[in-house]
Amino acid sequence: MTSPKLAFIGAGNLAAAIIRGLLARQAWSPADIAGTSRTGITAQKLAAATGITHEPDLARLLGPADVVVIAFKPQSLAAADPRLAELTAGKLVISVLAGKTLARLGQSFPQARNLVRTMPNTPAAVGAGLTAYCAQRPLTAADRAVVEKFLGAFGRFVALEETGMDAFTALGGSGPAFLCEYVAGMRDAGVAAGLPPDVAALAALETTLGAARLLAAGPETPEALRDKVTSPNGTTFAGLQVLAAKNFRGTIKETILAATKRAGELSKD
Repeated sequence: MTSPKLAFIGAGNLAAAIIRGLLARQAWSPADIAGTSRTGITAQKLAAATGITHEPDLARLLGPADVVVIAFKPQSLAAADPRLAELTAGKLVISVLAGKTLARLGQSFPQARNLVRTMPNTPAAVGAGLTAYCAQRPLTAADRAVVEKFLGAFGRFVALEETGMDAFTALGGSGPAFLCEYVAGMRDAGVAAGLPPDVAALAALETTLGAARLLAAGPETPEALRDKVTSPNGTTFAGLQVLAAKNFRGTIKETILAATKRAGELSKD
């Protein structure tokens, strides 16, 4: 399938991660990607590093593009250039703006042929992302192929109803931060137990990574793999008793629900 021309509006860390993923997977060539940013500085740097085109003029940027990726900061949407409404007419608009609903995007891009709201997560930077997406209207087969090729270049993806986006934002979007906090806690606990800091950091990271790979490799549930490690009255059992006493799963549930609630609040701003 021939890749349509992409125009990025915004060149921050997420846009850079996406573009690098598209190029690394050879889903798009640098010649078919152009971008701009508010000051132009980040877009110039990204263009120099990746070979894409920096085009500060909105009309020249969007004219040849079939797909427009909105990748600036979500709070900047209200102040976005009003010319975007006309310049995105007839184009497929993909938003990576956290918390911005399809209804809100429709106010800024009323003439787009379709709007796609996405929620990527930070592992996209290493090609291991998970992105949820939903569309304003049913996607044509051609547009669905473009969206899924685009999202697949930096990880896996899942189609959701928009009602599920707040929950996905909490679990998929914020989840990497919660996991990092867990790994940091494992590291600190290893030091407290007597390990050198570098060994504790390595053990916390590699144990987490290895367990995740083991889960991904087979059909077994987390509970089944947990039980394989747990001997009666052994070390794992002793630790699990503490987790149960501290309501570890309940705390995780409260964490995700709090993040979901906040995502819903932000989507109304």
